Amino acid sequence: MPSEAKGTSIELIVPQDIAGLRLDQVLAKLLPQWSRSRLQSWINEKHITVNGQTTTAKQKLWGNETIQIIPPIASHEQADRAEAIPLAIVYEDNDILVIDKPVGLVVHPGNGNKQGTLLNALLYHSSLFANVPRAGIVHRLDKDTSGLLVIAKNIEAQTSLVRQLQQRTVKREYLAVVWGEVKQEGWIDAPIGRHPIHRTRMAITAKGKPARTHYRILTPFKGYTLLQCNLDTGRTHQIRVHMHSIGHPLIGDSVYTDRTKQLPKEAGYFTHRFHRQALHAYRLTLEHPSLQQPMSWESPIPKDIKELLSQLTQL
Repeated sequence: MPSEAKGTSIELIVPQDIAGLRLDQVLAKLLPQWSRSRLQSWINEKHITVNGQTTTAKQKLWGNETIQIIPPIASHEQADRAEAIPLAIVYEDNDILVIDKPVGLVVHPGNGNKQGTLLNALLYHSSLFANVPRAGIVHRLDKDTSGLLVIAKNIEAQTSLVRQLQQRTVKREYLAVVWGEVKQEGWIDAPIGRHPIHRTRMAITAKGKPARTHYRILTPFKGYTLLQCNLDTGRTHQIRVHMHSIGHPLIGDSVYTDRTKQLPKEAGYFTHRFHRQALHAYRLTLEHPSLQQPMSWESPIPKDIKELLSQLTQL
């Protein structure tokens, strides 16, 4: 039987503020991009050592120990193909890559999208991404949402970005064009989970995960509003579900808009035929994983949303 392929080694020093926890609990806190069950299996399979010695998941740690992890590369990760898909690169260094995702690009392979995804493009762009779980992808945008995404080029950077996302220190700002005239800024604090009947959709549900969206008015139009939306959390379809819940679904959103509702004729042919949710991730701010300083990037409004706004201006 062939030996299992090894990923890039990572070393961690156990911080004092989590002293007294078991090894598996410490790893779950320090490496949130992997599940606890996977980390426990790596401990059992001797992929993880503490101060150079193999150990058990139950070993307690007291701070300043050196943990070394050499994660095996999962067979499904090895199977992902590199594909020459162009990337709109906004920023790149040894730790991170920031891209401007176009409409239509799926971020991660899934049912019906095994190829032609951002993950496939990343594997072609650099061999480094093959050594990082999910090719360094730490957050996503829907297929038909455009805008900024950050990707980690090594495990240390990925760990830092995942922690920042969990601590809600990554700022993600969106432009959204919605139905109706929003009267004042506000926020929506409502848990989001899988729809109980339509499993491909999300919904506000008591069993969902916490989700919070802030919104403010940028430009009011006759019957519509351009909003800036900021996320405290990053649930699937969060802005789309939240705005729909307060009666202001996104223009062009065929999933979270009443299918019987039609744009008024005066909105024009282009607006009536807008075929994707009018949502663009235009600003991203985070702390650089190794430089440890804040960095921010902006993406210009894409052509189709510019044309949409021009149409609305004429109402």
